[in-house]
Amino acid sequence: MTASIPLDPASQPVKQRVLAFALMCLGFFMATLDIQIVASSLKDIGGGLSASQDELSWVQTSYLIAEILVIPMSGWLSKVFSTRWLFVASAVGFTVTSMLCGMAWDINSMILFRGLQGALGAAMIPTVFTTAFVLFPGKQRLIASTTIGALASLAPAIGPVIGGWITSQWSWHWLFYLNVVPGIAVAALVPKYVHIDEPDLRLLKKGDYLGILLMSGFLGCLEYVLEEGPRKNWFGDDVIVLCAWISGICGFLFLVHAFTAKEPVVDLKALAVRNFAIGSLLSFVTGIGIFVSVFLTPVFLSRVRGFDSLEIGIALLSVGCFQLLALVAYGFATRFVDMRILLVFGLVCFGAGCYFYAPLTHDWGWHELLLPQALRGIGQQFAVPPIVTMALGSLPQSRLKSASGLFNLMRNLGGAIGIAVSATMLNDRLNLHYLRLNENVTVGRPEVAGFLARSSGHLASVAGDALDASQAGLANLHALVMREALVLTFADCFYVLALCFLVGIVSVIFSRPITSAPPSSDAH
Repeated sequence: MTASIPLDPASQPVKQRVLAFALMCLGFFMATLDIQIVASSLKDIGGGLSASQDELSWVQTSYLIAEILVIPMSGWLSKVFSTRWLFVASAVGFTVTSMLCGMAWDINSMILFRGLQGALGAAMIPTVFTTAFVLFPGKQRLIASTTIGALASLAPAIGPVIGGWITSQWSWHWLFYLNVVPGIAVAALVPKYVHIDEPDLRLLKKGDYLGILLMSGFLGCLEYVLEEGPRKNWFGDDVIVLCAWISGICGFLFLVHAFTAKEPVVDLKALAVRNFAIGSLLSFVTGIGIFVSVFLTPVFLSRVRGFDSLEIGIALLSVGCFQLLALVAYGFATRFVDMRILLVFGLVCFGAGCYFYAPLTHDWGWHELLLPQALRGIGQQFAVPPIVTMALGSLPQSRLKSASGLFNLMRNLGGAIGIAVSATMLNDRLNLHYLRLNENVTVGRPEVAGFLARSSGHLASVAGDALDASQAGLANLHALVMREALVLTFADCFYVLALCFLVGIVSVIFSRPITSAPPSSDAH
């Protein structure tokens, strides 16, 4: 006979609550890690699947789009099927699609399986946030939110590191097979140890299907516009224009519906709670910082330095190392320092880390990246956990499920928008810097003439053809100008990224004190 489940999950034995939380954190870490685990290995995946650079970007984008679509629905789905069984279904789906990704035979199958992987694994992300605030009271809640915050920022940071090492040691297929064993373990053990709530299948009859449809049209088309816009000259492409219109109309109707429906799929009214609204804004800002920095750095090291997957992973390793060191310092500091001060410190470090990328040169390697990445790692650890506590700790348990989806959506949406803007800057600013540099690169300048003479002389001694050597010398000059223009473009992107954190720092001024104590049930 099955033992009765306590009405209050927080009254369950400590060991059971810790084990349940740990299992869910493992699933959460897997789903978050897989967003960026392919970042440093896209070249290898493209070689194995005979894919172009434009097609390869969809290996990441399809996962992110699917995740963005499902995350906001997770609150309603957990009410229907219960947190336990939704998490199990998500873990099983994520594991199966991970295997399919590893067995992909061309780029189209890979994009399809990655989309399914993101959609089926997405529910593991917001449910762990809700679970932490339901299972743990008081100071235990602070430890739980710190753990989640650390994993949420650590996973994207070390994803390219792990991915680069796995690809160099075995092959890119193991980036996905890596999920199979932990996925099976999570799916097998969660039903036994996770007891948060009970399913209510009656909610299927009165689900907010109109809200789901409008939200899917809004977010799906928005993400397509953001991803394809930089490559298709934005509104110069008919499909981009059509998707922009669909996204705008669905977005407007979704907002109207969400604020007027009795039980909307996403609780936008939670934004009326000041700390939740500011926490969601900060989640958006840190999402930009985490995802864009992880997007830009591997691209710089690959395109400018010519690093392979393993070299990129090693160069990025310092972020995770400093974040783990900062985890200990953060845990100690929370006992004595106001959490808003720690939050501001984290945002300042994160922003400063991005700003210190601005003096970028073509010969930067892991030595030069050490300081900015150290500040990034420290900043992530001191910023993300207080944001989680600020946002979700300001709501009563009855609103946590729906609001958690919105909070997590803001982080991923920030990353998607940030990457799209960065990709646009990499294209537009590259042209600008190239034209400006090219204006100063004339044959009459002694430096240019000297470079051409040295380059042509060396090539003539090797090839023996003066005409071919002269043309090759001009080609080398063009490559040099293009490389320096690209470096300046990356520096611009990091400078703009640093400015985003000014918005976050200012917003903290308007927040209320952050506390681990739960609010009253009628908090608003």
